[in-house]
Amino acid sequence: MSRAVISREQAFINARAVLDRARARRDADRAAGRLAPEVEFICRRLEREQRAQQAPAATLRVAA
Repeated sequence: MSRAVISREQAFINARAVLDRARARRDADRAAGRLAPEVEFICRRLEREQRAQQAPAATLRVAA
């Protein structure tokens, strides 16, 4: 009953690869205009929230 065990690092590498492929598919679909309007709206909202979170951190670095 010996099973192959992957290391934690390899598990993260594998998960990152899957996530990168999914993001690439989403970006290609978005560029081609194949996303549903609701999904496009969600993407834009998430991008806006990410920019808002990054802006305060950028101003702190400049002030320091």
